[in-house]
Amino acid sequence: MQCPHFDAGECRSCPLMGVPYPRQLADKQAGVRALLDPVAGTEAPDGTDLWLDPVASAESGFRNKAKMVVTGTAARPRLGILDPRQHPRHHDGRGVDLRDCGLYEPALGATFPHLAAVITAAGLTPYDVGSRSGELKHVITTLSPDGGLMIRFVLRSTDQLPALRRAIPALLRALPHAEVVTANILPQHQALLEGEEEIHLAGDQTLTMRLNGVPLHLRPQGFFQTNTAVAARLYAEASAWLDTTDAASVWDLYCGVGGFGFQLAEVRHGDGPLPAGAPRQVWGLETSADAVAAARMTAGELGVQDRVRFAVGDATDPAHRPDGLPDAVVVNPPRRGIGEDLAGWLETSGVPHVLYSSCNATTLARDLARMPGHVPVRARLLDMFPQTGHYEVLVQLRRRD
Repeated sequence: MQCPHFDAGECRSCPLMGVPYPRQLADKQAGVRALLDPVAGTEAPDGTDLWLDPVASAESGFRNKAKMVVTGTAARPRLGILDPRQHPRHHDGRGVDLRDCGLYEPALGATFPHLAAVITAAGLTPYDVGSRSGELKHVITTLSPDGGLMIRFVLRSTDQLPALRRAIPALLRALPHAEVVTANILPQHQALLEGEEEIHLAGDQTLTMRLNGVPLHLRPQGFFQTNTAVAARLYAEASAWLDTTDAASVWDLYCGVGGFGFQLAEVRHGDGPLPAGAPRQVWGLETSADAVAAARMTAGELGVQDRVRFAVGDATDPAHRPDGLPDAVVVNPPRRGIGEDLAGWLETSGVPHVLYSSCNATTLARDLARMPGHVPVRARLLDMFPQTGHYEVLVQLRRRD
């Protein structure tokens, strides 16, 4: 993949742009292994290579979410980023229009002309960083696997909200698959993407992100992986790996909207100790009340709320965990990792199986070093973020005999 904006120095969001994709993937695998091999070793318990082949992504057209800074004028808005060639402290608010960025899924890119037209029709004044004037800061759009859209307008205040409301019917006619439309209020002059207040304008309260047959629900301020295809593979992989164990109960820590939890709730492949289709008990924990509410909505729709349950709380706080122990724990922490306390609890708890999904091999290596009582069974890199140095790594661990 090659990008004219990268070539012109207008955008540096993809530092690996122009590097052949097979080399990107090989370099990521080598970098991750350099961090983890000294801790995890290189062999699985059966003597085979611990590392499975990496999961590749499409090189372009894979992003399901666009976070566009709005610059220019209401009559001629630019959707993209602030010009990175200017000094941050003396930025005059000039932007680079990235509506033709090749990373976005084609159906997502097709929405940008319509969003620009609505900005013009509503007379929404783009926020000017240099003068700290104007109203519209960002437009955030998410595309579901079924083609549904979530559209969010990030405003400095509610001053132009009536004009935006009047333009919504035209937006819905132009984009009939827009399932959720909101306005987010961000009054601070800070490098933030969104504020705390979300105002519903049209459609549903959540966007359905259907992965591997599971209708996950995404709320406007919720988190979801930006690479739909690789996210589906990640969740399916975790389920297949757990199928090789006798785990009948799972704790899903840092559960979000339940991406891992619902996949692990049933044995799908039938090649392990439990029969195909045997149900699992899943309990998820997440700090975001909105994410937990969304996960409970999915459980209700699937009719599994009696055995797939979710709670609000901090995974690192013992007070937020229920009594007893599960057969397996899956953790999917932010870049900082699970930390000393949670790693220490997993090490001494007696939990037989652990699945660790990480976006940062440095903190993953640190956490694994805190769990010497666990043997790595298999590991795989999944390239969630082509053209960058980022990735996702999934590691399966079992307690030493």
